[in-house]
Amino acid sequence: MSQLADTSRARVQQLIREKNILVNGAPAKASRRLRASEAVSLSGSVPRPPLRAIAEALPLEVVYEDDDLAVIAKPAGMMVHAGAGDSEQERNRGTLVNALLHRFRALSSVGGELRPGIVHRLDKQTSGLIVVAKNDSAHRKLANEFSRRQVRKTYVALVHGWLKQDRGMVAAAISRDLRRRMRMTTRRQGGRQAITHYEVERRLHSEFGKFTLVRVRIETGRTHQIRVHMASLGHPVVGDTLYGAPREIAGNSRPSLSLPRHFLHAAELEFRHPATGNLLGFSSPIPGELGQFLRWLE
Repeated sequence: MSQLADTSRARVQQLIREKNILVNGAPAKASRRLRASEAVSLSGSVPRPPLRAIAEALPLEVVYEDDDLAVIAKPAGMMVHAGAGDSEQERNRGTLVNALLHRFRALSSVGGELRPGIVHRLDKQTSGLIVVAKNDSAHRKLANEFSRRQVRKTYVALVHGWLKQDRGMVAAAISRDLRRRMRMTTRRQGGRQAITHYEVERRLHSEFGKFTLVRVRIETGRTHQIRVHMASLGHPVVGDTLYGAPREIAGNSRPSLSLPRHFLHAAELEFRHPATGNLLGFSSPIPGELGQFLRWLE
């Protein structure tokens, strides 16, 4: 299994059933116990059935829609779409794409059968606004706006500690962390350019420590960009254990606090309509669980 990257146990069992796994040149049985001197080889491959998104009746908060596009308020915990490597059909459930197909039936095909309508993405545990395209023309024009950095995306984040400056910019290239593949990093050479602007909204000094509530605007849309850039400043997003935030925050006299998601919300989205050229702007209040967390700190 360790030599077959991104291969599930079920897929390995399928390879064995199809006699494509050989031990010392002979087809193997799944129950066979291997010895240290035996040679294991793969003699063929099992073609994967193409994974395509399917409609699923899920709650969906539509902020705006017309014939060309829709703006959705995505909840934390919902993936935008299944991954290309997710061969198990059950993994192709519960995503934003599944809900979109059930609600709108037809979406743009530019992103392929796995990502219909998806122009840009939010991390699974990030809530907030996302625009989707209903037809190919709208998709291409919106994608062009994103690539030209003409879309204004503003987030609200709560980070650990007090940022030294009231406002600032992080311009640090982002690339994959070679040691922990789920993480991104600013510490490698040759990453993709990423620019993040931040402005302090509030500094909190509580018995759980110091925190800063910030508004963040990104010019680029790299994977985990805000989370990586805030962590690079020494101020990880609250709840973001992948980038150094504690799982629980201890208080002096009260029970410790924890947040089952990271405190990051896509609060504002502004772009030009792909058909009319009119400037559209949308906003989304922070979800109740984030508001409650702030009240606990206060």
